[in-house]
Amino acid sequence: MMISRRTVLSTLSASALLAACGRRRQVYRYDGPEVTSIVLNKSKRRLFLLHNEQTLKDFPVELGSEPEGHKQQRGDGRTPEGLYYIDRRNPNSEYFLSIGISYPAPHDHARAREAGVNPGGDIFIHGTTAPFVGKPDWTAGCIAVSNEHMIEIFTMVKLGTPILITP
Repeated sequence: MMISRRTVLSTLSASALLAACGRRRQVYRYDGPEVTSIVLNKSKRRLFLLHNEQTLKDFPVELGSEPEGHKQQRGDGRTPEGLYYIDRRNPNSEYFLSIGISYPAPHDHARAREAGVNPGGDIFIHGTTAPFVGKPDWTAGCIAVSNEHMIEIFTMVKLGTPILITP
């Protein structure tokens, strides 16, 4: 009996589809106190998840490649400073898991327009594609944490949570 190339390809495709359907996506749960705010202290390289004034968790972070100062424009390697909000979640991030920060805000757009530059965007808290080592800063302005810590952050933080980023 001769098996055609089409039969082999169809069988392989069907097998791959069934294998993918059989995989379970990891579901993470958090049943503790609500995270009411996030504070990133850039100079200490620490991210704090707070319930009111109480620290629930804190994590070491890696920042943009030029971490000092407020983000001025696209490509400057800086992490923004100021008050923003968590505005999106990405369970399929290139960097494991990620949650988006609402940069640029209207005041950032106005400052960039006045300076004649693009303010940049797509600032996230995310995991890594390589082992987390805590140094050196390497992102394009994002806040990187270990993948283990990103699971906790992704699970605990809801859309709309304010994040204060301080020097």
